[in-house]
Amino acid sequence: MSEDAKQAVMPRTGQQYSISHGDYQAIVTQQGATLRVLRYRGKDLIASFRQDQAIPCSNGCVLVPFPNRIEDGEYRFDGKTYHMPIDEHERGTAIHGYGYRYYWQLDELSESSVSLSWRTPSLPYYPFDLLVTVSYVLDEDGLTMIVSAKNQGGERAPWAFGIHPWLSNGQDHRGDAIQADNEACSLLVPCRTHVRVNDRLIPTGEETVQGDYDLTDGPSLKGRSFDDAWCDPQRDRQGRSAAVLTRPDGIRLTLWGDKTINAWQVCTGTGFDASFRPAGVAVEPMTAYANAFRTGKDLVALEPGQTYTTQVGYRAEQA
Repeated sequence: MSEDAKQAVMPRTGQQYSISHGDYQAIVTQQGATLRVLRYRGKDLIASFRQDQAIPCSNGCVLVPFPNRIEDGEYRFDGKTYHMPIDEHERGTAIHGYGYRYYWQLDELSESSVSLSWRTPSLPYYPFDLLVTVSYVLDEDGLTMIVSAKNQGGERAPWAFGIHPWLSNGQDHRGDAIQADNEACSLLVPCRTHVRVNDRLIPTGEETVQGDYDLTDGPSLKGRSFDDAWCDPQRDRQGRSAAVLTRPDGIRLTLWGDKTINAWQVCTGTGFDASFRPAGVAVEPMTAYANAFRTGKDLVALEPGQTYTTQVGYRAEQA
């Protein structure tokens, strides 16, 4: 293939939308409206990946119409039972929705912002007609994501939202050293309650945070291994909650969520195959934690014509 022909081939993750403002640069992909790159003063804030690479470990994905897991891929809503494809076969669950699989439509692009939208396809396991819009906006305070879901159909629709960034530990390599580098970081998660799970990572109850699960004062990650959710977040006067990762290179990365964010998931990647394990820690703000489509906990029932909006954002500081 000629060089000109190679340049004409669209990346496998679709068009790449680059935006910047001041100290921040970001790249969003057409596939899934995924945040592929986020940098501050040239340093990665999230574990990035190549534009032709299969997205590893859900890096930067927008998780719609639900985050995390649905037990057996089955749920019941307004008197009807739906069966989703099983994505996580070892645990028998549907995971992270399916918006990340599709190319989204570009609505608007400027030097410092990009907006994309996606209409949920007509599928037997999620027949609801939603228009989902994701806007990424950079300014001097960092990156803000504005996510809206509008129910365009004639019946109520179940909805929950999350994102799946792997916050970079400041290293650019892979292998056994990654976990040690994570352990050199500290992490604050502003939640009073830890979610207990079974061996399929399906919630079984809640407990007051204590011991290794108490991250409210930003402890070191040394010796701590998580694939866990927390809820009951502490909020500021605006209703926001925020997780903070502090890295050994002096960068302090804050990931905040507005009043609709009810839970935070953290995954350290412990035990993941070193060939694809991201160089960082997954910190995931969610409107509802795992199995919400079955339990109804914090699940949004969107009425016809209703729009539900969530904002989350990233802010970095260099010590």
